[in-house]
Amino acid sequence: MQLTPPQTPQAAEFDALRNGLNGFNEAVTGPLHRERIASFIKDEEGVVLGGILGEIKWGWLHIEGLWVDESLRSDGWGTRLLGTMEQYARSQGITNYHLETTSFQALPFYQKQGYEVFGQLPDMP
Repeated sequence: MQLTPPQTPQAAEFDALRNGLNGFNEAVTGPLHRERIASFIKDEEGVVLGGILGEIKWGWLHIEGLWVDESLRSDGWGTRLLGTMEQYARSQGITNYHLETTSFQALPFYQKQGYEVFGQLPDMP
């Protein structure tokens, strides 16, 4: 046996950890619906100009990130991306959503969409 120093994991190593953790938890809770999802804004050539990443697990939708290219901001794309993801989650029976942001500019956007602050980390950007 050996303990490796902290390092960037290979995809297979990361998957082994995730699968081990999920297997351990599901042995107690039973199998849970888990799904990685994304939606994108693409131009006519298929270039990604924005998108949203999320994961459904433990009965929640977790928004992992939302980005809209500067040229498209203030045109409602962020609202549409978030709404599309929430609508998909509802179609899967998920009604709980959460996210985190370290962007002071994004917080008012999320609050305008109905999200509330449930925790803060001091000195986090």
